[in-house]
Amino acid sequence: MIGLVKKILGDPNERELKRIMKKVNQINELEPKFESLSDTELANKTIQYKERLAKGETLDDLLPEAFATVREASKRKLGKRHFDVQMIGGIVLHEGEIAEMKTGEGKTLVGTLPAYLNALAGNGVHVITVNDYLATTQSEEMAQIHEFLGLTVGVNLNGMSHDEKREAYGCDITYGTNNEFGFDYLRDNMVLYRNQMVQRPLSYAIIDEVDSILVDEARTPLIISGQAAKSTELYMTADRLVRTFKIEEDFTVDIKVRSVTLTENGVSKVEKAYGIENLFDHQHVTLNHHITQALKAHAIMKRDTDYVVQEGEVVIVDEFTGRLMAGRRYSEGLHQAIEAKEHMEIQKESMTLATITLQNFFRMYQKLSGMTGTAKTEEEEFSKIYGLNVIVIPTNKPMIRKDMPDVIYKTEESKYKMAVEEIMNRHQTGQPVLVGTVSIENSELISKLLKKKGVPHQVLNAKHHEEEAEIVSRAGQDGAVTIATNMAGRGTDIMLGSGVADKGGLHIIGTERHESRRIDNQLRGRSGRQGDPGSTQFYLSLEDELMRRFGAENIMGMMDRLGFEEDQPLESKMISKAVESAQKRVEGNNFDVRKIVLQFDDVMNQQRLIIYKQRREVLESENIRDVTIEMIYSVIDRITDAHCPSDLVPEEWDLKAIIDYANGTFLHEGQLTEKELKGKEKEEIVELMKDLVKRLYDEREEQLGEQIMREFEKVVVLRAVDRKWMDHIDMMDHMRQGIHLRAYGGTDPLREYQFEGFEMFEKMIASVQEEVSTYIMKANVQANVQREAVAEGQAQDPKAAREKQKPKTHRRTEEKIGRNQPCPCGSGKKYKQCHGKEQA
Repeated sequence: MIGLVKKILGDPNERELKRIMKKVNQINELEPKFESLSDTELANKTIQYKERLAKGETLDDLLPEAFATVREASKRKLGKRHFDVQMIGGIVLHEGEIAEMKTGEGKTLVGTLPAYLNALAGNGVHVITVNDYLATTQSEEMAQIHEFLGLTVGVNLNGMSHDEKREAYGCDITYGTNNEFGFDYLRDNMVLYRNQMVQRPLSYAIIDEVDSILVDEARTPLIISGQAAKSTELYMTADRLVRTFKIEEDFTVDIKVRSVTLTENGVSKVEKAYGIENLFDHQHVTLNHHITQALKAHAIMKRDTDYVVQEGEVVIVDEFTGRLMAGRRYSEGLHQAIEAKEHMEIQKESMTLATITLQNFFRMYQKLSGMTGTAKTEEEEFSKIYGLNVIVIPTNKPMIRKDMPDVIYKTEESKYKMAVEEIMNRHQTGQPVLVGTVSIENSELISKLLKKKGVPHQVLNAKHHEEEAEIVSRAGQDGAVTIATNMAGRGTDIMLGSGVADKGGLHIIGTERHESRRIDNQLRGRSGRQGDPGSTQFYLSLEDELMRRFGAENIMGMMDRLGFEEDQPLESKMISKAVESAQKRVEGNNFDVRKIVLQFDDVMNQQRLIIYKQRREVLESENIRDVTIEMIYSVIDRITDAHCPSDLVPEEWDLKAIIDYANGTFLHEGQLTEKELKGKEKEEIVELMKDLVKRLYDEREEQLGEQIMREFEKVVVLRAVDRKWMDHIDMMDHMRQGIHLRAYGGTDPLREYQFEGFEMFEKMIASVQEEVSTYIMKANVQANVQREAVAEGQAQDPKAAREKQKPKTHRRTEEKIGRNQPCPCGSGKKYKQCHGKEQA
């Protein structure tokens, strides 16, 4: 059917190539003109192009001339002229698509074309590679072109200082790894001051080895985790203290909004127990939080109603269905507080500070493109997940490599034995052999067998990129035998040594089929570059994992019936096709898994984008007074709605609960009375409280001074957002781990996750507003108030990169007056009942 459609409509890939070739012809026509320019005239083209852009021309308008400029600069600085097929690849990348170009076709040089053109816009271009070694070598070589043309080139590496990174991102073109760009994005959304950010807005990325980064690593999230787990001791001491508290005397409970509020008496008890002077001081925010959660655990959370204790764990009970929610945990330390209440072992709190999948990180770029030797087999995924089409670029010279049918043996032992025999035979003729394995374990096994036979060889396993790139580059020399896992030395060309072409070129032996055809094609693609001779063959056994998963028993039975010996191979195109069919099924399954992972992460991503956007606005704003007042107003609206519902007459409204909550959160005892609220409409109650808050806020600002107040607002908001968001990440992760069990109840786990995730996010926002309200209105403010990181973090990625971020520390530099000490004004009252009341 597909073949018939292609006959009628034509191959879409061919149509694209014909369209693009017209632009290449335009570039070629310009070549003589650009050859006649002096170095200065050629370099000045960059200034002219920028001026034309400023006057309204587009990058597409400039493309033919810009590409001709880069080609000429490359000829002069590197001695390399872009082939027509490289020009086609450059146009595909500029148009935001994926260029599939075979190994050895010069993808690194292709990247210079769209990088230069898009850098003219001044927004920064990111060239993404798979490791630091490639980022460094590519940036150094290609910088010769770009810097000659007046552009700046930077490289972003793991371990760089803040200033070095900021300088690298400020360049026109920045090279670096996918992980480092992703981690920098997360770190930028954890900083305390705007000038600590290093990245500019994500504009355009060119991803080298795009299949490795956007497919193979797509399911692995980038995580910045906390330093050590928080101490559980504070939960236990808080639990012991609140057991002595009496309701109404030390705290009040609001069942409707499920909150607890300490009274003045309760506050004094906490201060005395912990030997502190002001519980609402910003340095005691953690203690205050633990006391509140301990009170909630005792006064609100009821065993066998809200939760059950089962097999040594606290399990949440769904309030609507009564169903046990295994795997879920209460947020903000409440779960640990309940564990302390029930005298159980307290589970350590998660310390994931920030996380994002590579899928969602790269989808944030305004324009995305990529290149690789193998992308067509994953075309559907690139299209559906990233909106990227794959264009297959023809090779510069015809491919003459011989891809031989797979040979299949009964056992792994016989397979390796015969593969080693083949390696020996070819080695003796001087033909270089590259052996591909799917694991380090298999690499070591083949190495052991070759040592027994006395065959000299090199083993690579993707651990030391610099050494590996050098070794892989020599794999085409006379008689070389190289064993490599699939990823080792990727991105490095294998050049044939002198006389090797006459011996058949590089021979590739695959020792197992990967579950993805793309990985097998990568291995084959290491041979036959730029029209070189070469050959490839896979050695398989019926004991291989892929063969076992897909009907090896039938083939084993057939080989037994036909009397095959252990060392006798079965060569069959039919079986090779059956293996490929099995791979297609596995690829489809893997795509489905990655798609589901993305659908779940999209829920978190929407929330992440909201938090990061608002957090950035706080950092960039000179004045967030209106934001903080609006947060307090939201708290007032919420508490009034809860206790003055429209389905009750005013006489039945719980005005006392409003007073208790308001006094404990944003007012002080006695500032608002029940008598003042009686007889008022709901809107009047809201208006009264908002007017009171506004007046107190103005007084507070007048006392502190505008400058201190502005900084204090940011300190409180940033700390509240960071603490709550960190906890929310943990909660969402716990829910996600157990959500698949909902399918047994006939519900869609994804819809449940979306719905509950939204509810949890709403609660988190409300919790942020409540914390901001309390500390903005009640905390003592010091003149040297500083922003503090909520936790120290380190980057965690599959390669165990560790990037530490040191938190800012805040030390008090002036003597502080105790709340129970005499007020220094000489009134004879305690400080907390006099001027301390105003400061609080």
